[in-house]
Amino acid sequence: MAKDMTLLWGSGSPPCWRVMITLEEKNLQGYNQKHFSFEKMEHKSAEVMAMNPRGQLPAFKHGDKVLNESYAAILYLEDQFKSQGNKLIPDSPAEKAMMYQRMMEGNTLIQKIGDVLYYNWRVAEEEKHDTAIKRLQEAVTAELKLWEGYMEKVGDGYLAGKSFSLADVAVFPIFPYLFHYCTQHETRYPKLTAYCNRLKDRPSIKATWPTAWIENPQGMELVKDL
Repeated sequence: MAKDMTLLWGSGSPPCWRVMITLEEKNLQGYNQKHFSFEKMEHKSAEVMAMNPRGQLPAFKHGDKVLNESYAAILYLEDQFKSQGNKLIPDSPAEKAMMYQRMMEGNTLIQKIGDVLYYNWRVAEEEKHDTAIKRLQEAVTAELKLWEGYMEKVGDGYLAGKSFSLADVAVFPIFPYLFHYCTQHETRYPKLTAYCNRLKDRPSIKATWPTAWIENPQGMELVKDL
């Protein structure tokens, strides 16, 4: 069934990872896939551009249907394969509403984290300004404190309630991505750290853990002041 699916992806990318997790959750293994290196700018290759004119990953195709936005892809997969694998949209109206809310909030979280990381990566040392770095880091810190509070409320549950849902699929990859570059997360964000530790051995997550992090588990301490 998955043989008519193709995924072009890059390691460590939360958008790519969430599509891979969904495919695992829906028992859609065996799809065609190809890894591209962000460091080598392979996501701008002709092969990627042919599927995604923006030159971004993931690029996902099911038959003749192309979905290059990860949120669109995971919602599509759950809708098309409702009765297969694990159910990822709750029946409870309250939990369903929370699922959509947390999913959309994940966009704000990854944007603010990206602002800090890309500033560190792309701005030359002599051009960096302490005030700019501080402002970006404060925005991420405020966002993380908000999510720490969310996890305080759910305890040992998931982002939308008692069941693993698309909220977790969408948002979970962001936290390991951040923590790969932030070594102080265990003491500063214990609830988020505990959430990540609970989910890291889930079969769909373990099977798709970024290969780049397995090869380099320590990462770089780019956001130590968060």
